[in-house]
Amino acid sequence: MGLTVAQKILQEHLVDGDLFSGDEIGIKIDQTLTQDATGTMADLQFEQMGVPRVKTEVSVSYIDHKTIQMGFEDADDHTYLQTFAKKYGLYLSKAGNGICHQVHIERVGKPGKTLLGSDSHTPTGGGIGMIAIGAGGLDIASAMAGLPFYLPAPKVVGINLTGKLNPWVTAKDIILQVLQILTTKGNVGWIAEYFGEGVKTLTVPERGTITNMGAELGVTTSVFPSDQETKRFLEAQGRGEQWIPLEADSDAKYDKIIEINLNELEPMIAQPHNPDNVVKIREIEGTPVDQVMIGSCTNSSYKDGKTVAKLLKGRTVNPNISFGYAPGSKQVFRMLAEEGELPNIIASGARVLESACGFCIGAGQAPRNNAISIRTNNRNFYGRSGTVTAKIYLVSPETAVACALTGVITDPRDLETKFGIEYPKVDIPEKFIIDDSMLLPPADEQEAGSVELYKGPNIVDPPGGEPMPADLIGQVTGKFGDKITTDDIMPAGDLLKYRSNVPKYSEYVFIKRDPTFASRCLENKKMGVWNIIVGGDNYGQGSSREHAALCPMYLGVKAVIAKAIERIHRANLINFGIVPLIFKNPDDYEKIDQNDRIKLPNIRKALIDDKGEVMLYDETKGVSVPLTYHLTDREIKTILAGGKMRLAKEFPGKGFKEINFDK
Repeated sequence: MGLTVAQKILQEHLVDGDLFSGDEIGIKIDQTLTQDATGTMADLQFEQMGVPRVKTEVSVSYIDHKTIQMGFEDADDHTYLQTFAKKYGLYLSKAGNGICHQVHIERVGKPGKTLLGSDSHTPTGGGIGMIAIGAGGLDIASAMAGLPFYLPAPKVVGINLTGKLNPWVTAKDIILQVLQILTTKGNVGWIAEYFGEGVKTLTVPERGTITNMGAELGVTTSVFPSDQETKRFLEAQGRGEQWIPLEADSDAKYDKIIEINLNELEPMIAQPHNPDNVVKIREIEGTPVDQVMIGSCTNSSYKDGKTVAKLLKGRTVNPNISFGYAPGSKQVFRMLAEEGELPNIIASGARVLESACGFCIGAGQAPRNNAISIRTNNRNFYGRSGTVTAKIYLVSPETAVACALTGVITDPRDLETKFGIEYPKVDIPEKFIIDDSMLLPPADEQEAGSVELYKGPNIVDPPGGEPMPADLIGQVTGKFGDKITTDDIMPAGDLLKYRSNVPKYSEYVFIKRDPTFASRCLENKKMGVWNIIVGGDNYGQGSSREHAALCPMYLGVKAVIAKAIERIHRANLINFGIVPLIFKNPDDYEKIDQNDRIKLPNIRKALIDDKGEVMLYDETKGVSVPLTYHLTDREIKTILAGGKMRLAKEFPGKGFKEINFDK
């Protein structure tokens, strides 16, 4: 049987397990990326591993999240990241060089390679033919130390693209259509692979838009073949020699197939407050708009920026619109400026923002109260914009321009039919501007020993976890509903400056949903009572931020019980010794309330015996609730030890198969 693109790359990198067994596999990681909101903690964890230098082919530390530097904390973190990168063998992308995913696909990513990144939108690299996976910082630190990355042997959904996009219909509309079909739920353990004649009509930046927002599906990653279009992009980046052909075999078998005819696709829009709440723009056109923001790692490429500039040329946006544009990288910024396109954006009334994550993560440009904000980023979760009452809609850059010019939600095709604006044809240039002066190389191994790490007063060594007790006795300190995001658990925005200070950052766990959660947890912790979290469906969706598990661990959370837990967050919980449990009967969620006293007797023995089920006793209600778990031997041992770092310290140099725990 032939192999898909995903299977070919995974098979080439397989170091543990069987790709087709359905069990867990371990793969070698070629490249890693971190960003400054997650990188400081990952680097601190790498320090604790005692490895003198990264063992990947290339690792890059990006500064793109906390670039506003509101206070010394962020600047201190950035200096630490720069000295760490120089000492331990990473490249450092300075603030202003661009958003990690945009820069990585431009300057670093290679077809056929594996990439692990401490950002959930790392799958952007799939647009260039990589297996690129988002994970928690501790997993990235482990990969930098040369350890395999473990994941369930994935199933592959083939997405067959036929036809060709019509004018005004974009790659963003393709992924919004996929989200409408597959939703954000039920895709854990899958890889989305795009194939078909329609793939050949899409440029690498367009493919990157699709794989980037594939993160919202909940799949492990998304991938495109590496073909002549990939080669053309790499040659334009001066990296043509790094291209390899990589396509699925003619007899490759997908576990399921979805058909999308690009000829029939229309402009789409994701409504609040979830990326899969997708409808055709025609269904809600005419709705008044208050803000339009174009950029983020999803839609900030040269192609996107030049299209926006051409549409805005000689025009000004509606006076009631707050309008901003952020190019994705210094390369994009320079090219638009030197080609004379940037003045068109400025003259339209746009504020040109820094090449950084910015508004997408709630770091600036919060909309007014009760605003409707049209954005080209990838997430529209409740409160993520920085304004709890705002309603965020996700669209293509073309649709965003249409809304900015008219002041209402507008199908971009109306710009041609009603306003006589021709759709601009923008292609990949023959040659991009190449300037890697802000991508700093590490010191060589001889010089590295003399590099001194800088650590400001806000940088605190990461805390360790506690082993799983024989009986888990605790309190339901928080009960939450469906689709709780990692933004809900650990807010970003102006709180990002505390990412390297877990005791301080932990004060803000669930601050938007339950302001007294952290203080109640700490009180229980003082009394020796474990904290338990109960959630609904899709618990932990969204960002890869490991602090959504690390900070609860610090507060004494030892179990999360939910109807379903998302992939990256589940892995982070395990990494920090928190056991993820699932209601065997989803309706039992209603039987447990906040503040209930609960007991999981013999939890440690149950995990060692690996029975897959444990009984919860609600001592407050006097009821029993069966819970299930699906954990590998490696994951069980990690939880029993109290987390990945504790396991590494107590069993140095041992593989998971060599470690045994007494019953």
